[in-house]
Amino acid sequence: MTDWPADWLVPRWPAPARVRACVTTRAGGISLPPFDSFNLGDLVGDDPAAVDANRRSLMYALGCQPAWLEQVHGTEVVQADPSRRATADASWSDRPGIACSILTADCLPVLFCDRAGTRVAAAHAGWRGLAAGVLERTLQALDVEPDEVLVWLGPAIGPAAFEVGPEVRDAFVDHQAEATTAFRPSARPGRLMADLYALARLRLAAQGVLAVHGEGACTFSDPRFYSYRRQSRTGRFASLIWLAD
Repeated sequence: MTDWPADWLVPRWPAPARVRACVTTRAGGISLPPFDSFNLGDLVGDDPAAVDANRRSLMYALGCQPAWLEQVHGTEVVQADPSRRATADASWSDRPGIACSILTADCLPVLFCDRAGTRVAAAHAGWRGLAAGVLERTLQALDVEPDEVLVWLGPAIGPAAFEVGPEVRDAFVDHQAEATTAFRPSARPGRLMADLYALARLRLAAQGVLAVHGEGACTFSDPRFYSYRRQSRTGRFASLIWLAD
């Protein structure tokens, strides 16, 4: 689990020893611009052979088998299964060596585990999925008491870069009045700046999950990561979590 580029991220959180997690960056692959170089998304226009090679390299580097999803900004949660690509935005696993895998390029990747180290999950939380309840659905599938859940929030577009319309605020505030604190006025009239991290923490806290870690690099401003808002034709990086044998 050490044969990977130095700038790939290993979450710092109090997860059990057998819970492993990693976030890739643009570094280490063979994709050509504008997907350079470790693009793992196979639906963005990159050369399929390059994506396949990058995915094989990932599997070798991590020593696990990623279970990829066809993400649609929804709330469907499935058991991670490398033999098929389900249409869903979150997956869970209790089987060693099977990685719950999320692809993003500004959306928020959310990793889950239980304190006993027996179950893991990963969710793709763009604002639509977040507002619709993808984190709540993932917690239901994880089937662990809230105080036994640990969460790590991965790299996403930061609050200084995520400009949205008032309909986004309304989608959250209609569900949870406290969500208004995650929005502030933009420099542009009629627009708002949204904090995906704060919104995720609010949704998790409402479910009784308070052990939430992470929240760091902004994908829009950090060139290590793909960002759809920075460059619409771009690749995807992966956030993965799995159980070791």
